[in-house]
Amino acid sequence: MSATQPAVGWARRLLPKGLYTRSLLIIVAPMVLLQGVLAFVFMERHYEVVTERLSNAVAQNVAALAALHAASPAPESDATLIRVARERLSLQVEFTTDRALPPPRPRPFFSILDEALSKQLKEELKRPFWIDTVGRSNFVEIRVLLDDGVMKAIARRSQTYASNSHIFLVWMVCASLVLIGVAILFLRNQIKPIVELAGAAESFGKGRAAPALRIRGAREVREASRAFVDMRDRIERQIEQRTAMLAGVSHDLRTMLTRFRLQLALLDESPEIDDLNRDVDEMTRMLEAYLAFVRGDAGEPPQPTDVPALLDDLKRAAETSGARVSVESHGDPIAVVRPDAFRRCLGNLVSNAARYARRIQVTAIHDGRTLEVRIDDDGPGVPLEKREEVFRPFLRLDAARNQDHGGSGLGLAITRDIARSHGGDVTLEQSPLGGLRAVVRVPA
Repeated sequence: MSATQPAVGWARRLLPKGLYTRSLLIIVAPMVLLQGVLAFVFMERHYEVVTERLSNAVAQNVAALAALHAASPAPESDATLIRVARERLSLQVEFTTDRALPPPRPRPFFSILDEALSKQLKEELKRPFWIDTVGRSNFVEIRVLLDDGVMKAIARRSQTYASNSHIFLVWMVCASLVLIGVAILFLRNQIKPIVELAGAAESFGKGRAAPALRIRGAREVREASRAFVDMRDRIERQIEQRTAMLAGVSHDLRTMLTRFRLQLALLDESPEIDDLNRDVDEMTRMLEAYLAFVRGDAGEPPQPTDVPALLDDLKRAAETSGARVSVESHGDPIAVVRPDAFRRCLGNLVSNAARYARRIQVTAIHDGRTLEVRIDDDGPGVPLEKREEVFRPFLRLDAARNQDHGGSGLGLAITRDIARSHGGDVTLEQSPLGGLRAVVRVPA
């Protein structure tokens, strides 16, 4: 079992990963295998058998001419044999007084004709012979050593082997190419709706506007596209209802908080009034945090954003709290994100680092496909086992850095929600500065 696992893994690495190439391979591989089997059977059976029979016929004719000459070696008989061979057997025959055959010529690397003709002549003649299947491309020369000389016979190559065999191969290759072309055309039309569905799902998941999805293709693909469109419509309706509800709730709550402020402003100043004002301010901040978390800034459209300028704004905002902030930007300075939401995402992380650290390093790397922003600090950090828990809404850890100093406990939850709405994520790691590193990766 263990010996087959590496072989299976090696085969999986070699196989194509795309649906189009896999489907094409499923169609082409059996076709090529079938054509290969047919070609082998034809070459091994038909071509070789036909060549053997044709070579046998030529060998029998040459052997008959040699036997007739041996039976009647007179010049008049030789003239008759030459005439009969030319008219009836399509052979050019010549009798010479030579007493030796030419030296053997090198055999071709691959020649069924040479092998088959030599075999048949050896069986029929029982005499020394010499053949040349290479020198004259359209003819085959055979010389037979006789008792009184040498008989030279020249036959057309088409008489000794199946000369039209290549027509079968040409038709087979042409038919294969036509079938493969038709398969590619049909497969491309079948795969295109799936690619469009994947693109629409990816754009919707990243909050980007996508053109209307046309429902087409095979029945299963149409059903999947129709299900996706229905799901997208339900989500959009839910978002619209939630936005309308949040607008009403925020208006009512802000009205009540404003009324509280006005009533407190009409009262005389006292320590109790100051405590109430601080409570109202805290309630306002918590309300804004809750609304921002629930809203998720999903309505903002993505647009090209200047990343270095965004980092400079975050740097100035963080330096007001006394932290030393340095920023670096590498790669393409323009990234397609939702600017306000992404600013809030990075701002939460930078402000969280500024509360606990004196030195902050912000590095942005944009390779044209992915934007990665690293925020390093020299603060106390977060234990490894707590780094996922700090992203849970309303969670406050006694020793963690998301206590928010009286905040709502939603800063990191909002940050991850914004990053994931862009199609990315936020992770926490150990920083080279000794504290915590927050890494934001989004497609841009």
